[in-house]
Amino acid sequence: MRHLVLTAFSILAAGACARGGEHEEVGEFKNDLIGNEIKLEALKDPKVAGVTCHLSYFDRGFWDRAAKGDWFENPSNSSIACRQTGPISIGEINLAKSGEEVFSQQQSLIFKQLAVRRIYDAPNNTLIYVAYSRKPIEGSAKMAVSTISLYGQEIMRPADK
Repeated sequence: MRHLVLTAFSILAAGACARGGEHEEVGEFKNDLIGNEIKLEALKDPKVAGVTCHLSYFDRGFWDRAAKGDWFENPSNSSIACRQTGPISIGEINLAKSGEEVFSQQQSLIFKQLAVRRIYDAPNNTLIYVAYSRKPIEGSAKMAVSTISLYGQEIMRPADK
């Protein structure tokens, strides 16, 4: 049984890998007595230099997983805040209405992912970053939005460098 639990945790850890833009865990803290944590990551958009998004999400602890018997899934709750942290340089971004994914991370063994998508709002000259869950919860996906206005910004394009 112990071997089964260790194998399950190994699979979960492998499944929790993130892909997409550069990211780094910058903070974490326990939010209750049973070991659940709030994790904070700094995300760099791979195609927009000078922008950093901070993403927070819930990470269930051992005792919560053991009590609920749901070893392989974290809640869909997340929050995002994006800010200009340097000169903005925009590469070849997808200008379609659906934008493009810049980050994703497994939140369960199989189905649930936490993702961040960038959309360019041309009429308002704004970058929109949406953090969302790919597994709908009670009929609707949980999401959070942050924007960066490009108004008055001198935007550098790769050809301008």
